[in-house]
Amino acid sequence: MIAGAQEILAVRGLTRVYTDSGGNEIAALRGVDLTVHERELVAIVGPSGSGKSTLLQLIGGLDTATSGTISFAGRDVTAQTERQRTVFRRDHVGFVFQSFHLVPTMTVVENVALTAIVANAKRAEWFPRALDVLAELDLVDHAKRMPNLLSGGQRQRVAFGRAIFGRPDVLLADEPTGNLDTKNSDIILNLLRTGLDASEVRCGVLVTHDLRAAGFADRVIALRDGVIVDELSHDRATAGRSDVERGEHVRSWLASALR
Repeated sequence: MIAGAQEILAVRGLTRVYTDSGGNEIAALRGVDLTVHERELVAIVGPSGSGKSTLLQLIGGLDTATSGTISFAGRDVTAQTERQRTVFRRDHVGFVFQSFHLVPTMTVVENVALTAIVANAKRAEWFPRALDVLAELDLVDHAKRMPNLLSGGQRQRVAFGRAIFGRPDVLLADEPTGNLDTKNSDIILNLLRTGLDASEVRCGVLVTHDLRAAGFADRVIALRDGVIVDELSHDRATAGRSDVERGEHVRSWLASALR
């Protein structure tokens, strides 16, 4: 965390309880507290079923908490209606998923500007910004192409461009490197880091099983059985370690944290 940085995301006492087909209550999250500050990237790691994706979905307004609060820059969004959450997601949250979720019938530049198009903005209002984003991603030459003509790495870059297009308060990334090779994983992770440093994104939360990817974060949170069990602060500016070394450091810490 940068000294004096503003708190962007605050999660307090968050729980999520499901009822299975047999009528049994399953606690996916059990009182999670998490704060993320401006220009900070936080990675959430842990075994399958630990509640990582549930936490991300709640933060992004894709699901509703059983109890607890979620605030963005001091604004409590927990009690919003479904319509209010939809508008909030559009205007304040950027998503990057493992499976891209690009619209196959829209061009690359239209996919980047999807939130503006859905909001009925005029082309003159969104097109220049979308081209600027594609230029940052080295994809401007592909602006008029359809997603199926791109490589997997290129499609993930388009998905990332869509996520930062509106300069969101928080970018939520769910296994964004899961389908990518090391080269393209590094491109996406470095873009995320650059987006934070350039204030294209105010803060980021990354859910991943890729501990090397977690090494790009400022902090790593270990989640198990719906509870945060440990936290690792990682100053990338002074660590002086390679990507592989940072990933191994996270791996060693996590083995101890989940023991």
